[in-house]
Amino acid sequence: MTSQLNLTIQGMSCDHCVNRVKAALNNVAGVQAQDVKVGSARVSYDPEITSPGQIASAVTDAGYKAASEPAC
Repeated sequence: MTSQLNLTIQGMSCDHCVNRVKAALNNVAGVQAQDVKVGSARVSYDPEITSPGQIASAVTDAGYKAASEPAC
């Protein structure tokens, strides 16, 4: 079973940023980036493999600040 997560991301300003965040998200086991744009991302993830905190940490490790909230 997968869950949805919305991320608010600070520090993104261009397509390069979008590609960098998308790559960081897709490198997290159990995560698939669905919609990444400047300032936000929506992902599907397997909660048995990873957590929202780990997903946000991947964005932070890529050089941006991320806050997460479950998608409705």
